[in-house]
Amino acid sequence: MTGRWGVILDAGSSGTRLHIYRWKDPEKALEHASPEELRSLPKITTKKKWTKKIRPGISTFGEKAGVVGEDYLKELIDHALDIIPADKIHDTPIFLMATAGMRLLPQVQQNAITGAVCSYLRKNTKFALPDCDLHIQVIPGETEGLYGWIASNYLLGGFDHPEQHAHGKGHHTYGFLDMGGASAQIAFAPNSTEAEKHANDLKLLRLRTLDGSSAEYKVFTTTWLGFGVNRAREAYVQSLRELYTTSDVGELPDPCLPKGLRMSLDGTPVQKPQKGETSLIGTGAFDECLRKTYPLLGKDKPCADDPCLINGQHVPAIDFDVNHFVGVSEYWHTTHGVFGGKDDEAYDFITYQKRVKDFCGRDWNSIEPGLDTHKKFAVKDAQEACFKASWLINILHEGIGVPRIGVEDLPEPGLNASKGAIEKAKQKGFLDPFHPVDKIDGIEVSWTLGKMVLYAAGQIPPKTGDDRYPVGFGTNIPSAGATALPPDFQYAGSTWTPLSGGASHNDSPYHPAVNGTADDGSDWDLEAENLLGKTKAKTTHSLLIVFLIFLALLFFFRKKDRRMRFYGRVNNLFHKPRRSGRFGKVSSSGHSSGPLSSLKNKLFGRRSLSSGSYERVLEEGGADEFELNDSHFRNSSASSYFDHNNDLNGFYSDSSDSSSSGGGQSKLGITSGLATPKLNLDSRFADLGGGNGVMTPGGSALDRAGLVVRTDSRERLGLTPTTTTMSLQGRRSRAGSPTRLKSPLMSPLQGRFVVG
Repeated sequence: MTGRWGVILDAGSSGTRLHIYRWKDPEKALEHASPEELRSLPKITTKKKWTKKIRPGISTFGEKAGVVGEDYLKELIDHALDIIPADKIHDTPIFLMATAGMRLLPQVQQNAITGAVCSYLRKNTKFALPDCDLHIQVIPGETEGLYGWIASNYLLGGFDHPEQHAHGKGHHTYGFLDMGGASAQIAFAPNSTEAEKHANDLKLLRLRTLDGSSAEYKVFTTTWLGFGVNRAREAYVQSLRELYTTSDVGELPDPCLPKGLRMSLDGTPVQKPQKGETSLIGTGAFDECLRKTYPLLGKDKPCADDPCLINGQHVPAIDFDVNHFVGVSEYWHTTHGVFGGKDDEAYDFITYQKRVKDFCGRDWNSIEPGLDTHKKFAVKDAQEACFKASWLINILHEGIGVPRIGVEDLPEPGLNASKGAIEKAKQKGFLDPFHPVDKIDGIEVSWTLGKMVLYAAGQIPPKTGDDRYPVGFGTNIPSAGATALPPDFQYAGSTWTPLSGGASHNDSPYHPAVNGTADDGSDWDLEAENLLGKTKAKTTHSLLIVFLIFLALLFFFRKKDRRMRFYGRVNNLFHKPRRSGRFGKVSSSGHSSGPLSSLKNKLFGRRSLSSGSYERVLEEGGADEFELNDSHFRNSSASSYFDHNNDLNGFYSDSSDSSSSGGGQSKLGITSGLATPKLNLDSRFADLGGGNGVMTPGGSALDRAGLVVRTDSRERLGLTPTTTTMSLQGRRSRAGSPTRLKSPLMSPLQGRFVVG
């Protein structure tokens, strides 16, 4: 098998999120690995569409564990099955690891949920699930913190390129801070002095690079259960109730809410205070909010093992010269959500606190209208933002002791990295004592990635060819030998197989030693799949281009009339129908101004004047050829005009539609229908007919739509030139013409001049 997949379900207190990861099979990765890649951990990839989250938390099924699979997890499992190829499912491990929300449940309910999850997955899926106790479990906070530490350093490059991350004093890794709804974690590698002093408090972590070498790290990690933002808020509200317990006030002043915002004790908005019910009313006093949340840190609790940071729990001294922390989850959302700062390169205490004070001091009525209601939790986030900010500031600076950038200056550490690496790290803010992050190089920083890095590393065959140095972690035992494992050692959960064909890690990476049968029946590796996808895309594009060229040649070899017909149909798609009436417009240029007009002129040429287009006469004529009265027509020869009636019907077939369409021109004018623009026939016909005042026959009997225009001679109408001329004298309106009313098929010319 070449492409490896892994599935992890992060079952948190507020919801469960699916994560899918992929990496190369170690044997396949070795074939073309460069020397640098051989010294690195397996390359793991993921995509945004490979994640999915559902709410609420899995802990809500404590009393109904039997339906947790079908009613809760099925949506996530179905999503995973849509992503992972069917022939890879049986080789894909699946993990569900629950965190703080489940830790707060009684042990009986925890066991019921994990047992139900394992049964559901084994019954309804074919994922690799050899050991339910290892794959489906409630993990301790320390383990969650360690996985987060692995993920952060994996993405930042602290493992693969230590020379580029030398912070001084032989230190090249980053610390990890995480805060959720119910708990908070810290994980870091102490400096050499503290590591030696507190060796028994550390975890031994063992990874394996692609060349089979073992890499060991000594990491301190701990968790503060109940110190997540939601649990801290509950403790804070309880402290307010105790503070005002002797008061009869129905509304408790809350400095951690925006001014004027009313909330119930359980955190829901209150429109009007109800008699007999206690609610909170925001005062927007952020400095007071900081003072009231500080006692929740438990700094006054006894410390059994010095030093301690929060709640009397032991933590080795942190050397911020070399210990640079990244913060995820609430550390990111609280600094980059409501208060902005998404474009900030680094966390600055002064800037952040000013933003918080400005926001929390505003009246809620001025805040609410400016919220983005399209975001599902925009209002809720704004309501909770001030408390979360105060809690984060207290945890960071009063609890953990992170220096306040901009207030407390740090001595410049002795950095041993290259100048380019230092500048890059400074730009990202990773050389500061604290830097909140959401993604690193486009990949979300999640502790689940750390678990999968550990699993993938465990699939790499060791150089020693045995399990003397297994991948995993456990309590550090300084007195134990190098190969001795602590009793609580937790394996990665994966297994390795020897390289096929007698290959070893010492073989040239550019000349694989595996035999020719190693790939039989295997799928493409990651690069091959990407190459195949690109090839398919290029083939599709080439076929499309060939098809378009074929259509173009077919079009040019068609007869001209067919090209004209095809053009007309296509052009109709881009042109609105010509409007008639008062606000119709005619292009001053005399040509169509549509997007296909220039193409039409090149392919089909311009219509000649003899084509019978009224618009062409109108557009090419001068303004003095069109009048708004009938004086010119009285002086012209109507009899000569009617002698050529049949020839001119096609010529004027559009005149009734366009008679008032010149409204935008300076001298054409527009009337309400009492006067109609008339053609200066003498000058026009002189041009067309050789100066004799008569138009040369050649007008088409077809109108522009291709329909035969009905033509009637003067004999059929029973009119003489004299009577016709006399009947036209003094007439300016033709609306009441009986002939016009009787004959709906009459041509526009007849409708203009025939009277009853």
